[in-house]
Amino acid sequence: MSAPIPILEMKNINKDFPGVKALSHVNFRMFPGEVHAVMGQNGAGKSTLVKVLTGVHRPDSGELILEGKPIKPESPLAAQKLGISTVYQEVNLCLNLSVAENIFIGKQPRNLGGIDWTTMNRKASEIMKRLNVIVDGGQLLSSCSIAVQQMVAIARVLDNSARILILDEPTSSLDEGEVEQLFKVIRQLRSEGLAILFITHFLDQMYQISDRITVLKNGVFEGEYKTEALPKVELIARMLGKELNEFSSTRDKQERSNRSHLTGDDSKTVLDIRGLGLRGQIAPFSLKLQDGDVLGLAGLLGSGRTEMARLIFGIDSAEQGEIFVKGKRAKIHSPRDAMMVGMGFCSEDRKIEGIVADLTVRENIILALQGRKGIFSTITVKRQGEIADQFIKSLKIKTPSANTEVKRLSGGNQQKVLLARWLATDPTLLILDEPTRGIDVGAKVEIMELILNLSRQGMSVLFISSEFEEVLRCSNRIAVLKDKVKVAELAGSDMTEGNIMHAIAGGK
Repeated sequence: MSAPIPILEMKNINKDFPGVKALSHVNFRMFPGEVHAVMGQNGAGKSTLVKVLTGVHRPDSGELILEGKPIKPESPLAAQKLGISTVYQEVNLCLNLSVAENIFIGKQPRNLGGIDWTTMNRKASEIMKRLNVIVDGGQLLSSCSIAVQQMVAIARVLDNSARILILDEPTSSLDEGEVEQLFKVIRQLRSEGLAILFITHFLDQMYQISDRITVLKNGVFEGEYKTEALPKVELIARMLGKELNEFSSTRDKQERSNRSHLTGDDSKTVLDIRGLGLRGQIAPFSLKLQDGDVLGLAGLLGSGRTEMARLIFGIDSAEQGEIFVKGKRAKIHSPRDAMMVGMGFCSEDRKIEGIVADLTVRENIILALQGRKGIFSTITVKRQGEIADQFIKSLKIKTPSANTEVKRLSGGNQQKVLLARWLATDPTLLILDEPTRGIDVGAKVEIMELILNLSRQGMSVLFISSEFEEVLRCSNRIAVLKDKVKVAELAGSDMTEGNIMHAIAGGK
């Protein structure tokens, strides 16, 4: 049997940016009827590779070959005309238009009276049915779920006769059932001969759906593998340059056992929450954290973890309950109130509620400190630079300089900038809502190691993660939430993934 012929080849691709060598002699290929995953740490070159492929960036050197012919896409539209289409994590659709209008935008079927709405709606429904989604083509897109919106985005590209489909973090906003629905569609499209590039940070999902893996490390091609021939631990080793079990800062069983229960010494209590609640958001709950505690919040999507964090930090106003900080009752009606009593908060939405993309790394780092000082106590540019340089070094933030725009950094390094922003205020309590979401395995390890080090230095941390393994790895106690209610608190030997799931399932 002859070897399969690639539909796409990228040969010896090089791409430099000021101070950064993004891609160095990278090779990549895709085959018809396969799902191909690109894996690597943040900053490994994944995004740049895709942007070169889709015409966002021109390579400094190297070749792109599509079905045996050289191509030079100069824009995403040019790439789309070649049959290379992308569905991004933030679905680029018009929510105020119908399903059909989104699918056929710019190419609506017409009759003598203008747009042929009947034909367009019928064709849209047929295309969506091909994706196992029954929906009226005339339905307003804003009334559809995120999962259906994702399918509409895929349908739009399929209508453009795509030969290569790039899915950028397509499952980040989907629940388990919606992920399985998407995977059914991907498998169907694969069986029809489509070449699919699947970009994700979820290892289990990648192994579930992909046929082939390309690994990049620091902008360099590390290797291409058949998925079944590359065990997870070996993939992680290739991405990180070390085995995952070398993560030395993981809280070992003895340390967890030693610090699993509150001491009863009220002088060490940093945060004492009594019956705090907000109707419709989170049922009244109580929590207590002492010096050096890492209290994990575990629960499924929509369980109330973020709502709990927002209430503590004063983003939302509680209807009942009290908060005591270091033994004194704190009146927290706003984030500024929370900051003034020594709290810091990293939101789960890094792009919208975190970084200020057009500001520099330096400016992003000093924002919270300047906010706490007020407008009449300006931090000099020299002092700003000193603070920024200190955290760039201590957190190992990969950036050409402190004056680089933060939007030019990888997701993991942007997350470190946010952590630096709050560490610069010297908080006694740090609230971290999904600090590892959307970043690669290597950056996750670094963030978790940082959390544990801060804990050992006496800082208290409220840690939220959708990954139970991460919560178990970092926490010395875990509060379990279900349907906006705190249903359990686990410590010591009770802290297992099985017990978390049992608490969620049984409510005890």
